[in-house]
Amino acid sequence: MNKMKRYESYKDSAIKWLGSIPETWEISRLKNLGSAIIGLTYSPDDIVEKNKGILVLRSSNIQNDLPDFSDTVYVDKKPKKSLITKSGDILICSRNGSRALIGKNIRIDNSTSGCTFGAFMTIYRSHYSRYLSYFFKSQLFDYQSGAFMTSTINQLTISTLNQLTTLFPPLPEQTAIAVYLDSKTQSIDKKVSLLKKKIGYYQELRKSLIKETVTKGLDKNVKMKMGRIKLGVLHWIRPIPEHWSIQRVDWIASLIRGNTGFGKDELLDNGEYVALQYGKTYQVDEVNSSFQYFVNSEFYKQTQIVNQGDTILISTSETIEDLGHSCFYNRNDLGLIGGEQILLKPNRKLVIGKYLYYCSKEFGTELRKSATGLKVFRFNTNDLKQIFVAIPPLEEQIQIADYLTEKTTKIDQIIKNIQTQITTLIELRKTLINDVVTGKINVTDN
Repeated sequence: MNKMKRYESYKDSAIKWLGSIPETWEISRLKNLGSAIIGLTYSPDDIVEKNKGILVLRSSNIQNDLPDFSDTVYVDKKPKKSLITKSGDILICSRNGSRALIGKNIRIDNSTSGCTFGAFMTIYRSHYSRYLSYFFKSQLFDYQSGAFMTSTINQLTISTLNQLTTLFPPLPEQTAIAVYLDSKTQSIDKKVSLLKKKIGYYQELRKSLIKETVTKGLDKNVKMKMGRIKLGVLHWIRPIPEHWSIQRVDWIASLIRGNTGFGKDELLDNGEYVALQYGKTYQVDEVNSSFQYFVNSEFYKQTQIVNQGDTILISTSETIEDLGHSCFYNRNDLGLIGGEQILLKPNRKLVIGKYLYYCSKEFGTELRKSATGLKVFRFNTNDLKQIFVAIPPLEEQIQIADYLTEKTTKIDQIIKNIQTQITTLIELRKTLINDVVTGKINVTDN
C-alpha cells in the first residue's frame, strides 16, 4: 500500500477517546442517521422447508464479514415490510451466547435482500449505509459497543445502538471513502479467498495421504488381495496388502463412552487431570503439552481415564463436518474424557495407538454417513462397531505411523504458515478501514 496522506487540518472532537478529527467532518449519533429494527420472533413450529417459507438471517449466516448459507432456517410467516431486508441494510448480531460474536455484521446485498431476520439480530437502515457499513467494521464501533456490555447486559440493544457515535464526513467524501474501501477490501478478500483455497488443497492432500497409507501401506509393489468379511448384515470388501488382516474396531480397541460431567465453564488453567471437553478437543488433532485445560479430582472416574496413545472421537456435534473428528492423546499425565465423545483404548498387542488414530481419520467419514439428528448430529458405540479397519503387522504399523507423522507435520506447518498470511491480511483490512473512517488518512484523492 502506498504511503497515505493526512487531511490538511484537524479539530478537537471534544471526545477524549476519539481525539482529533478532520476539520470538515461532523460527529453524529446513529439515531440521527437512520433507524434500528429488531428482528422477527418465531417458534420451532414456524420452521418449514426451503421452498415453503422465507429465509431467516441469523448470527450463523455471518461468517468472516460475508454472508454464509451453510446453516439456514426458513419459516412460514409473512413479516411486515420493515422486517424484510433491503439491499444496503446493515445486519448486526445484537445478542448471542458468545459475547465475542455480538456486533458482527454484514451489509445486505442481492444474495441476502428479500429475507427476514431473527429476534437476536438487528437491521440498521440508513441512506448513508454504504459509508456507515465501514463504520460498523471499525474499532470505533467495536470500542463503543463493547463498553456497554457487562456481566448482566450481554446484548446490543436498539437503545444502545442509537446512542453510538460515528464520524460523518461531507457526502462527496463519504462516496470517495466507500469507493476506495470497496476496492481495497475486495482486493484483500480475494487474496484471503485464494489462500483459503490453498489451505483446502493441503487439507485434502493430508486426508488422501492418510487414506492411501492406512489402506495400502508404504510398499507400492506389495501384492494385494481382496479383503472380505461378512458378519451378520455387515459387509467389508476392499483390496488390502496380502499379509494384512481385517479387524472390527471393537476387536482391537476398547470403546468407552465419555460421561464425565464437566462443561467448558468449569475448565481450569491448572489442575490434577487434563480435561478433554469436546468443545476443545474437536479443534485439535493432537492433545499435547500445548493443550492447557484441566479439572480436579471431583470429576475423577476410573472408567473415564485417558492414557498416552488413546484416541478420542467426537460423537456429538452441531455440524456434520466435526462429527467423528478424532484427536490423539500424546501426554504422559492422565486425562479425563468428557461427554459427547467416545474413547478408543487400543489393545497394544494388536494395534499401535498412533496407527489406530490414523485409521480413525478414515473411518470417521463412515461414521458421518450413519449420523442421526437435524440440528445436532450424533452416533453411538453401536455405529462404531460396524467399522472395519485393515491391520498390518505391528512393526509395519510403527513404520506407517512414523511416516504419516513426518508427512502430516510438514503439511500442517504449511497450513499454519498460510493461516498466518491470512491473519496478517485480515488485520491489515481492519487497520485500513479504521484509519480511513476515523480520518487518520485521507483517501479522497486516490
